[in-house]
Amino acid sequence: MRSSYLAIVAAAALLAGCTVGPNYKRPQVAVPAAFRAPEPLPEQQAASLADLKWFEVFHDEKLQGLIELALRQNWDLRDAVTRVEEARANLGITRADQFPQANATGNLQVTRLSRNGQLPLPASFVPNQDRNWGESGLSLLSFELDLLGRLRRATEAARANLLSADENRKAVISTLVSNVASDYFQLLELDYQLQVSQETLKTRQESLRLVQERQGGGVATLLDLRQAQELVASAAQNIPAVQQQIEQMENQISLLLGQNPGPVTRGRPFLEQEVLPDVPLGLPSALLERRPDVRAAEQALVAANANIGVAKAAYFPQISLSGFLGGQSSQLANLFSGANRAWTFTPQISQPIFAAGRIKNGVRLAQAERGQAEVAYEKSIQTAFREVSDALIAHQRTHESRLEQEKLVNATADRKRLAYLRYQGGVDTQLNALDADRDLFNAELALAQIRYNELLSVVQLYKALGGGWQ
Repeated sequence: MRSSYLAIVAAAALLAGCTVGPNYKRPQVAVPAAFRAPEPLPEQQAASLADLKWFEVFHDEKLQGLIELALRQNWDLRDAVTRVEEARANLGITRADQFPQANATGNLQVTRLSRNGQLPLPASFVPNQDRNWGESGLSLLSFELDLLGRLRRATEAARANLLSADENRKAVISTLVSNVASDYFQLLELDYQLQVSQETLKTRQESLRLVQERQGGGVATLLDLRQAQELVASAAQNIPAVQQQIEQMENQISLLLGQNPGPVTRGRPFLEQEVLPDVPLGLPSALLERRPDVRAAEQALVAANANIGVAKAAYFPQISLSGFLGGQSSQLANLFSGANRAWTFTPQISQPIFAAGRIKNGVRLAQAERGQAEVAYEKSIQTAFREVSDALIAHQRTHESRLEQEKLVNATADRKRLAYLRYQGGVDTQLNALDADRDLFNAELALAQIRYNELLSVVQLYKALGGGWQ
């Protein structure tokens, strides 16, 4: 008999070291040797733009203040934090199933018997009408022996879900930082558009005044006057449209800050915002560790992989234990005396015999969910490399476009100056001067848009490389 007990204990210890279901292995994913860019990149090093804190990338003090405020008050980030707390609590609940749980119990019943009830008894048969009954003890709730690791796999899945929620929180931070910076730069670009429109309107009003004087002297025609009035009206009409965009952009930034709609303070002017001349990218393989969305997708894959073990464990018997240790007595004073002690011990085993395919299909479902998680993980990796490449292309191409657009603005400004000199000297018609004025206005607005796109490409590259959540 003793050897039988030892054999059972040894078998239980051996099974306790087993865990049903596959162990997680990171899928093999092809990582490019270098990031794709329009021009050959310099030799890539381990250092990356993403290693910098957001306040080391964006030097505008007002922008830094806005980002800091958004990190404290943004609704999406606060929601992500509560999801992390939810996942942490769920892990604690799931992990608790691995351990025994006991409750202290006790009850007291006090009754008085009737001498003249349904069956009257002589007083000698009922010497004491009062009856007391007490019970107290320690109750062991049903405790499952995790011999095949079902509970351990469930805990593994819950832990991976917690890590995934935390990585999603970091991804929300990265997105929030980039959104605040992008909207702030666009607000400054709209301010610059408004400034250009107001200066252009002022210049065109001066030209209109000059045309009116020339017409009064019989030099300019009515057609010249109408053309000058047309340019003034078009410049004046553009100002309210830009002001509308400015106010709506301020409201959008206020929402990111978790505030009611209102004005947004500015820092450096649009033309004084810095564009990083040299952007270190880091090694492509390190991108998988920097991007929080990729890491969240991998933790979701870990959880799905562990759930396969939980599903497969349903094929095997489940052994649970429950019991009670305490005392029962009709006299409270003797509740814990030796004669009144009571205990129960109830081992229970459950083995599925016929489930109509429920268990098999449960395993298939878990395997299919793992396949979906693996596809999502691999897609997140390729999406990350595409976003880095897109940001690199935008950064280089917009830089080239800005240089050419600056040349165009300079040439158009000189053309406008010469055209008005020729018109005022009576050598040329006003039409050429007005065309040059119109072309300069459009060229300056286009240059502002290209400058914004160049700033935006740095923000997008910083986010694509996995920066901003530190």
